[in-house]
Amino acid sequence: MLKFVMAEIKEPKKVLLLIGLIFVKDFELNKVLNELKNDLGNILMKSNTIPFTHTIYYNKEMGDKLMRKWIVFDKLITPDILVKVKHTTNDIEKKYLNDKNGRKINIDPGVLSLSNLILASTKDYSHRIYLGKGIYAEVTLIYKNKNFNPLEWTYPDHQEKIAIEFFEKAREALKKRLGNQFRNLGVYPSPL
Repeated sequence: MLKFVMAEIKEPKKVLLLIGLIFVKDFELNKVLNELKNDLGNILMKSNTIPFTHTIYYNKEMGDKLMRKWIVFDKLITPDILVKVKHTTNDIEKKYLNDKNGRKINIDPGVLSLSNLILASTKDYSHRIYLGKGIYAEVTLIYKNKNFNPLEWTYPDHQEKIAIEFFEKAREALKKRLGNQFRNLGVYPSPL
């Protein structure tokens, strides 16, 4: 006779807060980085700044000479803070508007775990899950076969080699910070 045991509810594994930045070329990024640091804590690592050329989605609002950068924060957090962080980043965006009342910077938070990268959004879509207070989440990359791998809806810039390498570097930092905790993820198989 089979015996079923209900799974025990546990605290989630800690993750790193990651923020993607898209901004106009002449933008004073250090002002926003200082605000983010004041609101969210110390920055652990920053990617190189690269041209953002994958879509014209932001061009009408922000212009056509856009740049892309990712930052990862030092403090280990639980994923449920993502709703609060998205509201914080939206408030920061509103401080930096151009003369047409459009943004000069787009700030997209997410959380990076050992098994995936999840981004927050204010927009609903078929692959997004509602978290509350107007915020949705989507799994953007999954970690499988010793690499981050895109899904059919993953943004093209998140699939680039420079982005994947940065996310994997951040994952390694997280893995070191978590120590032996990472072995009990429930990810099958787990070829770490």
